[in-house]
Amino acid sequence: MSERVWACVPTSGHNRDDDLTGYRVEATDGSVGRVDKHSDEVGSQYTVVDTGTWIFGREVLLPAGTITAVDHDERRIIVSRTGDEIRAAPEFDEDGHLGDPAYRDRLGGYYGSGH
Repeated sequence: MSERVWACVPTSGHNRDDDLTGYRVEATDGSVGRVDKHSDEVGSQYTVVDTGTWIFGREVLLPAGTITAVDHDERRIIVSRTGDEIRAAPEFDEDGHLGDPAYRDRLGGYYGSGH
């Protein structure tokens, strides 16, 4: 189950060549920030969201499977989680977590379990 969260939902409207940097990120209950960077690596697709002042300016990593829609005209992505679920996700530190299999498993388990 958790491995599926690392791939885009086919009906989301996201194509591998799309640059989502700067897109607004909308949770089910409101805006959570903007895409700072993203990866379209097969089997490891994700977005890093800069939450600005929303959560004291931290970054969060969202697996691509949480993206339900991409609106290129409005430059926004819609994710299938609430702001509280994103806030409660395992903390992200780019220097320590990108490429760390244990963090990936923990985050995949969190989002893959339906949180």
